[in-house]
Amino acid sequence: MAIASSTAIPLEAEIKESAARGRRSPLRRLLDAVEQANMRKAEREIARYLGGPGAKFTDEAERQIERRFLDNPVT
Repeated sequence: MAIASSTAIPLEAEIKESAARGRRSPLRRLLDAVEQANMRKAEREIARYLGGPGAKFTDEAERQIERRFLDNPVT
């Protein structure tokens, strides 16, 4: 099973997001940046857990990852 990158955004959505970004408050932009950083950190941790590229993402692996992150959230 292939896993698609979560960073692929259609061009139209990217343009709309870029336009909306200019109207957000500095606090909202900071919170968004922190959220994105946490998401990238979680994705790196999952990739490391699976063993790198080409690893199989099975139901069992998904359950183990859920347990790992629900018990020990990424900070």
